[in-house]
Amino acid sequence: MNIATWLYQTARAWPLRPAVIDGGALKHDYAGLLQAVCDRAADLTARGIGPGDRVAIFARNAPEYIEALHSVWWVGAVVVPVNHKLHPREAEWIVDHSGARLVLTDGGDVFDGRAELALAAPVARGAPITPPAVQGAADLGWLFYTSGTTGRPKGVMLTHDNLIQMSLSYATDVDRPQRGDHMLYAAPMSHGAGLYMFAQIRAAGAHVVPLSRGFDSAEIHDLAGRLGGLVMFAAPTMVKRLITLARETGWDGTGVRTIIYGGGPMYAADIDEALAQFGPRFVQIYGQGESPMTISYLSRDLVADTTHPRWRDRRASVGVAQGACELAILGPDDAPLPAGETGEICVQAPTVMKGYWQNPQASAETLRGGWLHTGDLGHMDADGFLYLTDRSKDVIISGGTNIYPREVEEVLLRHPAVFEVAVVGEPDPDWGEQVVAFVVFAPGKAADQATLDRWCKDNIAGFKRPKRYEIADALPKNSYGKVLKTELRIWLKR
Repeated sequence: MNIATWLYQTARAWPLRPAVIDGGALKHDYAGLLQAVCDRAADLTARGIGPGDRVAIFARNAPEYIEALHSVWWVGAVVVPVNHKLHPREAEWIVDHSGARLVLTDGGDVFDGRAELALAAPVARGAPITPPAVQGAADLGWLFYTSGTTGRPKGVMLTHDNLIQMSLSYATDVDRPQRGDHMLYAAPMSHGAGLYMFAQIRAAGAHVVPLSRGFDSAEIHDLAGRLGGLVMFAAPTMVKRLITLARETGWDGTGVRTIIYGGGPMYAADIDEALAQFGPRFVQIYGQGESPMTISYLSRDLVADTTHPRWRDRRASVGVAQGACELAILGPDDAPLPAGETGEICVQAPTVMKGYWQNPQASAETLRGGWLHTGDLGHMDADGFLYLTDRSKDVIISGGTNIYPREVEEVLLRHPAVFEVAVVGEPDPDWGEQVVAFVVFAPGKAADQATLDRWCKDNIAGFKRPKRYEIADALPKNSYGKVLKTELRIWLKR
């Protein structure tokens, strides 16, 4: 079934319920949203977009984002969501690799020589109301690019059934939608926050795009008071900033129903403070692009619990397997490990991706033996609670966003003065981690930090740029010549 069918069904059952709110102002009820989607779908058809075609969206959050997503599925095409924070060069690589026939951008003027349209560009109104194109369970719906630690981003192929199963798991385990909910998109709709819209659409909930088009603590406080029933996904750094404002203003969380946090480490002191300020409004999830938002969860009751003898340990976990998922901790030989032993976290579930776009070798390696090998290390206790020991190898998680050192290293290595470079993450109280680059200059050459920073600014997204550059005479290496990043992290601690 086409995931967009849920909108079609809801709009006919509850046409007058609020659907899309721009800031605090109603933009569409469900009847209006359905009409806007059909209008956009007709426009896509007129442009030659049809079943199986890819349409990339490289734009900030906007009310039109919801319309665009569904219009692409309406004609049977595939959404390629691109993080709006990426550098245009990085985004263009994704557009090329996916074979996208059309790109929707904020202003319609980002790229040269390709079919591009502004996200909010007007289209002809009054198209006939028709159901979305028929799609099978295995048909591709969402092609999300997630970088690996060893090169270019890989396109994660999620089917319509993957999206449906993810949404059912959300409603069963994470947060059951309620009448009067307002799903707030303070995190990028190109990522998990956008995927969470489906369950709310099924339940005829309202979707709120803040005027800031992103995260702003004061704006969220205001919307909570005006709208009530806010439900939102937030990275731990967002939660911390929200609680800081709440502490300063005396806000007790009134107007917020649920905050789902994930995407990075939540420090014990931070969640303790959040619970003390807001009470039991928090749910934790753990997932990755290959099984989006769906590997494990820690319910609001478990996050807030203080009655179990090991409640403190449990609060530090990422919870138990979500209902559709089977978890295993596998050793180097892919054999199951007993409780308490650390190994690779692996998943079997109907939420697991179909594979990587045009990358059968990586698909076979990651999905070997019928398990999704996450690349994350962890262990499970005797009660089935999952604990993350480390994230995927050297991935840096800053503000809930994955930053892959190889991408930054490759950019810096193109600078004529740079001979060697290694990028690592350093703990940061606000962002979780910050990017630090260790640089070795070529003989007889040098560059100051401002020069290196300008170089990065011209080539990669701002959030990936190193916050600090450490100049070194040499990088620590093992006998095989591999850089020892563990040693670099020790240097930072000194």
